[in-house]
Amino acid sequence: MRQFLQAALAASLLLIGALAGCSKERQIFTIVAGSENQTLEPLVTEFCNQQSFECRITYMGTVDISLALQQPDFPYDAVWPANSLWVDFGDQQRRVKYLKSIMRSPVVLGVRKSLAASLGFVGRKVETKDILAAVESGRLRFLMTSATQSNSGASAYLAFLYAALGHPEVLTEADLARPEAKDEVRRLLAGVQRSAGSSGWLKDLFLTGAKNGAGYDAMVNYEALIIEANQELTRLGKEPLYAVYPADGIAVADSPLGFVSHGDADREALFQKLQAYLLSDEIQAKLQSFGRRPARSDFAQTAADQSVFNPDWGIDTQRILTAVRIPKQEVTLAALNLYQEALRKPSLTAMCLDFSGSMQGEGERQLKQAVASLFDSQKSRQYLIQASPEDRFIVIPFSSAPLDSWSANGDPAALADVAHRVEALDPAGGTDIYSCAAQGLEMMAAVPDYQRYVPAVLIMTDGQSQGEFSTLEEAWRSDGHDVPIFSITFGEADSTQLDKVAALTRARVFDGRTDLEKAFRSARGYN
Repeated sequence: MRQFLQAALAASLLLIGALAGCSKERQIFTIVAGSENQTLEPLVTEFCNQQSFECRITYMGTVDISLALQQPDFPYDAVWPANSLWVDFGDQQRRVKYLKSIMRSPVVLGVRKSLAASLGFVGRKVETKDILAAVESGRLRFLMTSATQSNSGASAYLAFLYAALGHPEVLTEADLARPEAKDEVRRLLAGVQRSAGSSGWLKDLFLTGAKNGAGYDAMVNYEALIIEANQELTRLGKEPLYAVYPADGIAVADSPLGFVSHGDADREALFQKLQAYLLSDEIQAKLQSFGRRPARSDFAQTAADQSVFNPDWGIDTQRILTAVRIPKQEVTLAALNLYQEALRKPSLTAMCLDFSGSMQGEGERQLKQAVASLFDSQKSRQYLIQASPEDRFIVIPFSSAPLDSWSANGDPAALADVAHRVEALDPAGGTDIYSCAAQGLEMMAAVPDYQRYVPAVLIMTDGQSQGEFSTLEEAWRSDGHDVPIFSITFGEADSTQLDKVAALTRARVFDGRTDLEKAFRSARGYN
C-alpha cells in the first residue's frame, strides 16, 4: 500500500510539473508590417508556434512605420514594410539589423479586362503616355493609394515621374523642377477616383465596389494584390482585372524583413530562424501560390502556377522588369512633398466636429489639438499630410444640429483662422452626426468644378447619435458622387452607428481613443 501511495504521489508530481510547463506563457515576438503582408500572416504564425513563440503582427501604413522607427522607444521586434526605402527614411539611429528582401511584387495598373481591351492595352506594350491619353479622354479613372502614405502609391508616383522625364538614370532635384514633367504627372493623377492610405484596404475597396455596383474600373496596386482581387472577382462571377506593366516606368516592392534588438538573445535567434524559413526554397515556392515573386532573382519563375500568375489576367512572369531606381533620400522626400503640395488631385473635405455636451473636458481638448495640428502647415508637413493651395475644407461643428460652418482653401493663414474659430467653441447639447454629414455633402456639391477633387466627409465624435440614419442615407444616395464618409472615434464612443455609415459609403472608421492625433493623420491620408 505504501509503495502504491508513493507511486501515485510521484505520478501526481509529474503531472503537476507537466501542467506547469504547459501553462508557462510563451514569449511574444512582435512585428510591424505593411498591409500587403497580411495574407502571409498564417505562415508566420505557424512557424512561431512551432518555435514556442507567439508572433503578433501589427499592420501600419509605410509612413507610420517610418515614423515609429524614428522614435526613441521602438516597441516592435521586427519591421516588415513593402520597401526598404521606408526603413532608410525612419531608421536614423541605425537599429535595424539583418534586413533582407523576402519577396518581390511589381506595382501595376489593373484595368477591367473589357475596358483594357477597348483601350488597346491587351497584348501589346503600354507606355505611360497611353495611360495618360485614356485618362484625358475620360475613359479611365483609377483607385490609387496616397504617395505620401503608402508604398504602392509612392512607387507608382516615382515611376510616373521617371516616365515623364524620359527615364533618366536616377531622379535629381533639378529633374523635379522641370515644368513639363510636373504638368504630365499632374494630368495623370487627375485620373484618381478614390484614394487610400493602405494598399490592402484599396484592394478591399475595389472588391466592395464590384459587389455592389460602384463601377470602379481600375486600380494601381501590387501585382500580388491584383491577383488576390482577381481570385475573389472570379469567385463572385465578376469581370477580372487585366494587369498593365508600363514599359517606360515600373517600380518593384522588395518587402524587406529586419530585426530591432531589445537585448533579448532568444528573440534575435527566433528572428534569424524566421527569416531563414521565409527564404527557404520550400517557402519561396509557396509564396508563389500567394501571387508573390520570390526574393531571389535566380528562383525559377517558369514553374509559377498559371492559375495564380494567370496570363489571361495579363500577368507576365517572363517579362524582364527593369525597375526604376529609388533616388537619394533627400530627392525622394522632395518628390513626395511635391506630390502632396502641387501634383496630386486636390482634396475636398467636409469635417464634422462633435461639440456636444459630452465633449467637455478631455474630449474637447483632444479635438481642438487635433484640428490645430492638421491645420498647422509646419506640423502637418512632418507627416506628409500638408494641404495644397488647391485643397478645400468645409468645417462644420455640430451638437444636436450643425452649429456653424466655415470654408477655407489650403492657404496656411486661412486654415489657421479656422483653427482659431474651432478653439473658441464650447461644447453643449446633444449629438446628431447624420444631419452634419448630410449638410457636408450638400455644401461640397455646391463647390464649383466638383469633379476635379477627391471628396470625403470626416466625422469626429465621442458619442451615440440622435437623429435618423435615413437623413444621411438619402443625402448620400442623391448626391451620386461616391463620397466616402470616414469617422474617428474617441472618448467612450461606440462605433456601431459609424460602422453602418462606413459600410454605406465604402469608407472606414479610425479608432482615436488611444491616439486621436495619429488617427486624424491616418484619415487625412485617405483623401
